[in-house]
Amino acid sequence: MKAEQLQSAEGCTLEGPLLITPQVFGDLRGFFFESWNQKAFAAALEADGQPVPGFVQDNHSRSARGVLRGLHYQLPPHPQGKLVRCVLGEIFDVAVDLRRSSSSFGQWVGARLSGANHQQLWVPEGFAHGFMALTDQAEVLYKTTDFWHPGCERAICWNDPTLAVSWPFADPQVSAKDGAAPAWLDLSAADFFT
Repeated sequence: MKAEQLQSAEGCTLEGPLLITPQVFGDLRGFFFESWNQKAFAAALEADGQPVPGFVQDNHSRSARGVLRGLHYQLPPHPQGKLVRCVLGEIFDVAVDLRRSSSSFGQWVGARLSGANHQQLWVPEGFAHGFMALTDQAEVLYKTTDFWHPGCERAICWNDPTLAVSWPFADPQVSAKDGAAPAWLDLSAADFFT
């Protein structure tokens, strides 16, 4: 397994999110790879100076082309880290730094995850997360480090001009809830991480 940091649109490396590429063994019959290996994941995080989380839940999402889900996060005392992968189709997956003490506060990184490249994005606590389906159907699996807690749940408007995420499609399909999410400049200090 290879783990690498991603660069923001501004060209700086964001500490925290990691793009994880597994070793895939394939031939004419198909392929095999370890989609989750606790030892390898822990080693990648420790090498990056991050604490190793435990996962409590797996989620499975299916979206049609142009569907955008996000930008979602949970505040303490129930923040969520997410390990995201696309098993069918392709998505553009995004993490936004919400840590006020970070030099990359307010910056984002994105990666194309697909059933073909088998890559995963680690989105640690302190980041908002969202993705857009790029193919007719996209199925996403992700592990979370805490359960859903409605009182801690927050969202940021997907097309916020301050964040300026470069989504592949300009007019995605979003839920009413995501469409009503507040803008970055409308958030209070309590809506961020320290």
